[in-house]
Amino acid sequence: MVILIGGASHTGKTNFAQKLLEKYKYPYLSIDHLKMGLIRSGNTELTPMSDDLALTKYLWPIIREIIKTAIENVQNLIVEGCYIPFDWKTDFDESYLQQIQYICLIMSEQYIRLHFEDIKNFANVIEQRLDDSDYTMEFALQDNAQMLEMCKRYNIKYLLIDDEYHVDLEL
Repeated sequence: MVILIGGASHTGKTNFAQKLLEKYKYPYLSIDHLKMGLIRSGNTELTPMSDDLALTKYLWPIIREIIKTAIENVQNLIVEGCYIPFDWKTDFDESYLQQIQYICLIMSEQYIRLHFEDIKNFANVIEQRLDDSDYTMEFALQDNAQMLEMCKRYNIKYLLIDDEYHVDLEL
């Protein structure tokens, strides 16, 4: 089984992956770690500040093939990050799709407005963000609204964080 976790920035993708690792003992791959490894090693001219679309275009083919390899080797894997395209299903035939679960984490406008300071305070719960100054309430509202719209457009499973922060996945 491969579990893909996507979603808007600061929705807790990495924390969710860590909890699934602890619960199911599935290893996880952070797409951000892969991105930084490729950037720091000089294997791309992209930077951490590159456009998300350019990063997705570069990273997704690598991630896609890692997913296929895990499935072919009957290995469980959790992949989390922002660089999973919404049309990801088109890259897999049915035999692979049967082994993949995708969930997109999205916070509602109400949740963001009521808990914005908590969201920022928990940003470093798993990984240390070096500079989080550009993460504003307006950005959070826009990013999450756009993610929700895309999930609906592509008929993608999403978990809407609305009342309280609770994410879980039963396999």
